[in-house]
Amino acid sequence: MAPKNVAQKLIESHLLTGKIHPGEELGLKVDQTLTQDATGTMVMLELDAMGVKQVKTDVSAQYVDHNLVQNDFKNADDHIFLQTSAAKYGIWFSPPGNGVSHPVHMERFGKPGKFLLGSDSHTCAAGSMGMLAIGSGGLEVALAAVGQPFYVKMPKIMGVKLTGKLPAWVSAKDVILEMLRRHNVDGGVGKILEYYGPGLKDLTAMDRHVIANMGAELGATASVFPSDRQTKAFLHQQKRPRDWKELVADKGAAYDLHDEIDLSKLVPLIACPSSPGNVVPVRDVAGKEVFQVMIGSSANPGMRDFAVPALIMKKRKIHQRVSLDINPSSRQILENLTEMGYLNHLIQAGARIHQAGCNGCIGMGQAPATDKISLRTVPRNFPGRSGTKEDKVYLCSPETAIAAAITGVITDPRDLQKKYKIAYPRYKEPQKIIINTQMVYPPPKDGKDVKIIRGPNIQPLPKFDLLSDKLQGPVLLKLENNISTDEISPAGSKVLPFRSNIPEISKFTFSGVDETFYKRAMHTQKTGSFIVAGSNYGQGSSREHAALAPSFLGIKAVLAKSYARIHRSNLINFGILPLIFANERDWNGIDKEDIMILKGIHESVKKGGDFIVFNQTKNKEIHLKCPLSQHERAVLLDGGLINYMVKHGLQ
Repeated sequence: MAPKNVAQKLIESHLLTGKIHPGEELGLKVDQTLTQDATGTMVMLELDAMGVKQVKTDVSAQYVDHNLVQNDFKNADDHIFLQTSAAKYGIWFSPPGNGVSHPVHMERFGKPGKFLLGSDSHTCAAGSMGMLAIGSGGLEVALAAVGQPFYVKMPKIMGVKLTGKLPAWVSAKDVILEMLRRHNVDGGVGKILEYYGPGLKDLTAMDRHVIANMGAELGATASVFPSDRQTKAFLHQQKRPRDWKELVADKGAAYDLHDEIDLSKLVPLIACPSSPGNVVPVRDVAGKEVFQVMIGSSANPGMRDFAVPALIMKKRKIHQRVSLDINPSSRQILENLTEMGYLNHLIQAGARIHQAGCNGCIGMGQAPATDKISLRTVPRNFPGRSGTKEDKVYLCSPETAIAAAITGVITDPRDLQKKYKIAYPRYKEPQKIIINTQMVYPPPKDGKDVKIIRGPNIQPLPKFDLLSDKLQGPVLLKLENNISTDEISPAGSKVLPFRSNIPEISKFTFSGVDETFYKRAMHTQKTGSFIVAGSNYGQGSSREHAALAPSFLGIKAVLAKSYARIHRSNLINFGILPLIFANERDWNGIDKEDIMILKGIHESVKKGGDFIVFNQTKNKEIHLKCPLSQHERAVLLDGGLINYMVKHGLQ
């Protein structure tokens, strides 16, 4: 038998249908599911729409970490809706203020060898523990929670060999930024990234979390680390030693693709506005004035990511023009930062301490000032994601972030030692910490008598029509490459409170791209319309609203050069055709408001192949591809995944 890598072992142990060959459709058994409040309300509404009584996974957990700002009743109502729904369906519940879903799940439920599916693109962070962890749309998570397989095309596996040891002032964030510098935001599409090699021995489980988390920014299906002594140490620290098991690659295991990073040669890196892939050495942009520094997110959630900045700031003050915002990633970490004195160092330095949660990462407060630079340890800096339209958000390590808080300008953190005589603190993970298991609530053994409480903003899902055989309508938008789901369906404190009200949240669709979009879409809502896009359409967040809202507004097909994996699945799940230009040059020949005609849709979907759209305005035929699996064909023909599940009684 051929030696296997970790990714192959994980997939093989969960394989229900298909063969482990790149491009083959796999049906995988899901052990655990994760939902957060920005996507969880949709999952609960979808479970309701399918008539589900109880989830069937080993563990399903609902976290409230995104929509924490309670400007009015909407978010507060949704928190109650999520709590009562979780109790009804047999799902663990983590309330507001308990922390970001990914580190909390790692603390409480992460288990080597298990498959975690989450309705958040950064679910891949759990790959740091020797898990198969994949982000997807909420509808797929809802189905997995009731025992249905998760379908995905077998990715290629890229082995990333790590050698050497990180030097002072360089940390795990610089490792993933180096990957983004090399491969950009679409370099991981269709791939699992598996990290191996002697460089792993000094990377803790939480260091690995930083790297695995931002695999989503590469577009990767998953990031995988072995379960070794570092994983064992983490589970011992969390007082869950029995959950550890070793999971490593066999000697001589092969990979489809290869890369190698000598950790000892890395330098502090930074992603400039407005893409995680726009990475340069910090020295290249040093000296620019900084007005805000934010530390803490799912991308840098570990104790060391707060403790190291705290030790650097000890008995020092932040620069007078800088707002230093500290977002603890979990209540447990906040308790330990307090107990060990780290939090006090930050408070005395002038930091602002916020509640444990996503906060400014998702644009929920902490928006930067107009035309002023903000350095953040968050995973994304897509245009406007911060809440400021023309934002200047840079992504960096905690070391680079705190250096700017001290100096007031972008600073290579190594210069702190040279110019300010600040020694790099040698932090070591403590073996014993405060463990807080009290704030993740288990569901009742039987939730049949639990009454789900719905506020007035919580509306049922709209009904979805069957796929039409002919579509005729205008191109409502023509878009460039790398359009993110943030640009399709914005986040932030103004929009996200409507996440459980599709008619209302639809009003914000593409609002940052074209303020007239909603009004024009409503004119063609019943007859249908098209979107034309470039490469990697729908990168970023897994939010279903970026497909659900366009579907509600009558978008029936997208013509693009290529798609991000999760968004393509979401389009299919809500009955939108994800078409690909057979010749990318045809993108140039389409303009906004061109009238397109697409016929014989049913037959083309059944064959899972070629389409021809006629541009009536330009009097030209355009050839398109739509490679579909058998499962995807059936879902599209039924008008989406909810219709498909109800029709076949699979819920």
